[in-house]
Amino acid sequence: MPKKKPRGGELLVEEKVSNKETSRRRILSEHAIGGVKRYGIVSDVCRNHRRGLDDEVMMVACGLWNYYLKTA
Repeated sequence: MPKKKPRGGELLVEEKVSNKETSRRRILSEHAIGGVKRYGIVSDVCRNHRRGLDDEVMMVACGLWNYYLKTA
């Protein structure tokens, strides 16, 4: 978790560097999740009760997103 600036104070240089690194990692994962969510079946309610279908859907969506990234 990023460090918050204290009231009326400043963050230390180490804390600012740590926050910057956390932001870099976080933005990569948020972009990946957002890309996978472009496939509507991942973010919509799936009413199929077949066991393991949700895992298969996520694997296919991740595979499609990785393919998109490689070919873009």
